[in-house]
Amino acid sequence: MAPEESAGNVRLLRSFERRFLAARPLRSFPWQSLEEKLKESPDSELLQEILQKTVKHPVCVQHPPSVKYTRCFLSELIRKHEAVHTEPLDELYEALAKILTAEESTQCHRSYLLPSGTPLTLSESTAIVSHGTTGLVTWDAALFLAEWAIENPAVFTHRTVLELGSGAGFTGLAICKMCHPKAYIFSDCHSRVLEQLRGNMLLNGLSEADAATDAERPLVMVAQLDWEVATVPQLSVFQPDIVIAADVLYCPEVILSLVVVLQRLAACHRDRAPDVYVAFTVRNPETCQLFITKLGQAKIRWEVVPPHEQKLFPYEEHLETSLLKLIL
Repeated sequence: MAPEESAGNVRLLRSFERRFLAARPLRSFPWQSLEEKLKESPDSELLQEILQKTVKHPVCVQHPPSVKYTRCFLSELIRKHEAVHTEPLDELYEALAKILTAEESTQCHRSYLLPSGTPLTLSESTAIVSHGTTGLVTWDAALFLAEWAIENPAVFTHRTVLELGSGAGFTGLAICKMCHPKAYIFSDCHSRVLEQLRGNMLLNGLSEADAATDAERPLVMVAQLDWEVATVPQLSVFQPDIVIAADVLYCPEVILSLVVVLQRLAACHRDRAPDVYVAFTVRNPETCQLFITKLGQAKIRWEVVPPHEQKLFPYEEHLETSLLKLIL
């Protein structure tokens, strides 16, 4: 195999691996590149390698995506194979037969490979809205914010971080793993989200008892925090150096509550208010403009953070995602 062809296969396998582990939409996979590779190669070695990097990946064997997702992925892979090869590939059909007998669950797993190669795995709801909340799944701005944090670890190193609206916990877990904060406070208002969040911490080797046993790990804490009713005395307990939030600008009511809680956090600090970073995907420009307007009315200054260079995690690139730094 020529060096160029070998490098192309490595990129293709890496793309399939990252997308399948994270259970990204099947339309985002490089199917056209796979078809071209299959036409060039008379054997099925590449498909066998894809199976090892996806369905048979050690991480997926232990923490699999949803049954429906895996079934659809294998069906598409079989279609691509049959379009080029006349001989069936037993491994593909065996994998499909196995998944056809599996029971579907309301929970699934999504895994992301950190730069160190360590997987970060989350248990999530299979539904976007579940138990009356959208906080049981990971949204793209959380991945975007985690990428920026990993590229800028000095912002978080040896500092106390408060995350507003932690959801499934991806951003915080990535920062705890890669940026060495002194303490990290996950927060959300929904009890079911907090329950899942604690489970995801344990899944990735973190717990609220870590500080007593391991000085190398950050002190981690999970707090139930309702922005509408949180008081200055309650917020004063946290004393964060950094406050972050991702994908929390999804409706006017939440935006109003967010600005109020930021004002109260500013009132907790006599000397220096915390630096605040808010990441969001621009789905509705009017909603984003409302946030900017409310920041101005609250006399909270803001600036756009320059985009980071490295894309580590698979998410929708065609959607505009921004990161703002707020000065309280």
